[in-house]
Amino acid sequence: MTKQTTAVFLILNILQINLLHLCFSQTVIKTLPGFPGQLPFKLETGYVGLGDGEDLQMFYYFVESERNPRDDPLMIWITGGPGCSSPRTFFYYIGPLKFNYANSGRRIPQLEVNPYSWSKVANVIFVDPPGSGFTYTKSKDNYKNSDTLMAASIYEFLMKWLENHPEFLKNPLYISGVSYSGISVPVMVQNIIDGNEAGNDPNLNIKGYMIGNPLTDRNIDFNARIPYANQFALLSDELFETAKARCNGEYIEVNPAYQLCQKALAEVNKCLMYLYDQQILEPICVPDITSKSILQLWDGHSSKRNPENALPSLSQLPPDSWCREDNYQYAIAWTTDERVQKALHIREGTIDEWVMCNTDHYDINRKDTDTYSYDIASSIAYHRNLTKKNCRALIYSGDHDLVFPYIGTRKWIHTLGLSVDRTWKPWFVNKQVAGYNEIFSHDDYSLTFATVKGAGHTAPAFKPEECLAMVDRWLSHALL
Repeated sequence: MTKQTTAVFLILNILQINLLHLCFSQTVIKTLPGFPGQLPFKLETGYVGLGDGEDLQMFYYFVESERNPRDDPLMIWITGGPGCSSPRTFFYYIGPLKFNYANSGRRIPQLEVNPYSWSKVANVIFVDPPGSGFTYTKSKDNYKNSDTLMAASIYEFLMKWLENHPEFLKNPLYISGVSYSGISVPVMVQNIIDGNEAGNDPNLNIKGYMIGNPLTDRNIDFNARIPYANQFALLSDELFETAKARCNGEYIEVNPAYQLCQKALAEVNKCLMYLYDQQILEPICVPDITSKSILQLWDGHSSKRNPENALPSLSQLPPDSWCREDNYQYAIAWTTDERVQKALHIREGTIDEWVMCNTDHYDINRKDTDTYSYDIASSIAYHRNLTKKNCRALIYSGDHDLVFPYIGTRKWIHTLGLSVDRTWKPWFVNKQVAGYNEIFSHDDYSLTFATVKGAGHTAPAFKPEECLAMVDRWLSHALL
């Protein structure tokens, strides 16, 4: 071999290594800024290149199960929004770390172990969807995400991730998420099953899915708000019955010509607009409340706060402030710190600005945004298709959620035509009622529906101990 041939070979080899590094990179993280000492769990971060030319570089956090990583289930968590980043879930819902608010002050936010992390019972992958977090595209000005594209991207992500982590191919795989991911999660499960049946390699060991307080059918879920409000004494029987009669039980996208219905809904809105819709018992913590109707808006991420969706920075928070929405500033402050990004091995120059959630929030009257296409109005048909498969589902609802109330969820579940295996019964944690549950089935398909007592939207954020117990029991095929 000549010197010139050797040089060309080495150059090509280096280029190949760099290309492989670009389409898939991973790093084991042993320490993080704000956490004292080494992490007591295995954390891996990395990128997976997706699509034509690996244009989409999806960033992920992977936490190995702290119990038995080789046998425990593998779970991927799909954030809501659509388009909210992983730290929202990682620090506030089910991740292994949480913020130590008392000791954070104005320095870099301090971290502590979350005793109710779902990594206690499962291997968990957290992904940043396009438009948020550290995920980026090479052609960022031309990229547009959608419900169906997000589902396809997650399938491709899992195929590539498991090719690079073959030790987890045999683990039971579950797709999980919350809120708006109720639209895309059943599609993702369907895509995986279809791929397996088509003989795609690798074959994914899909066993089922879990979704909390899901948006499933926008007509059913949005219409459920008024009867729910009546059940929880937020609307009088008289006002509810008037609205129901004048609007024929249809409270969204009402024809402006139906003046009697519009008048009744205006009275309804006066009763509901000052509530914190994600947990009706908590203070709303919003200084500037707009007149936007709660009946029309999916207000998942502080869109009532002000027209720019702005949250105060840590330095702007009063020292004695407590607001669930304000707490998200700790994740923003931590994640945007250069030391943190270096520790996470973020590729420099790949994002202009880190955002917790993109600005495309779901509105019942809006079909598309500049960066997202809402091309699935209802995922009920996908749930119905899955009832014909060997598949398990856990659908749970915080019972104090006004965003997508549990009564709407129960309504669409009952349209699936399933047999009732277990009627409505309480389930317990620490000898206290943690909620209620019922079980449905059809051949090899089973669905457990559970309420989480006292929880709001994104139930694990409000009742972490109860939700960990619920998931652990369900993954173990035990009764709640």
